[in-house]
Amino acid sequence: MSYAKPARHMAEYLEIIGPLLRGEKSDYEGESLTGKLALEVPKAAEVPLLVAALGPVMLELAGKHSHGTTTWMTGPKTIEEHIVPHISAAATAAGKPAPRIVCGLPICLTNDADTAREEIGKALSVYGMLPSYRAMLDREGVAGPAELSIVGDEAALRASIEGLRDAGVTDFNAALMPAGGASMEDML
Repeated sequence: MSYAKPARHMAEYLEIIGPLLRGEKSDYEGESLTGKLALEVPKAAEVPLLVAALGPVMLELAGKHSHGTTTWMTGPKTIEEHIVPHISAAATAAGKPAPRIVCGLPICLTNDADTAREEIGKALSVYGMLPSYRAMLDREGVAGPAELSIVGDEAALRASIEGLRDAGVTDFNAALMPAGGASMEDML
């Protein structure tokens, strides 16, 4: 299946999956996708639908067809100035309530922030090279994931998370990162 037109593909996908998650029948025929089906789960509540969206077109689709967006490697400035305005305008235009904004970022509780940031930078360096994430890092004004990560003592983490809330984040998706040579298994 071609993904030459990802926004069109997402729009058609949302036209099919949205009704199913609301407990309705789906009867849609698009250019690349067709869905004529029903999903019945007795007494099931509506399933929230979030779209991973970063660019204006995808944020518009998310605002129109879903309950919100989930981001990764997107900081408070970008969320406040780019993500929230685009998705909120689309949700308002569609007569929908304020969208959920889920922000995923690396987080590390440590007394050695410099070492932790260095380790995070190495572990997540690929995100500085992927075009969609690079665009978000550039918009934020940071060189890479290490600078965007939430790192430090309890007060520093709390302040950063509160800053995300103030920027419009409704849900925080914490990607726990080990520090000081520890492994993920050591954290558990």
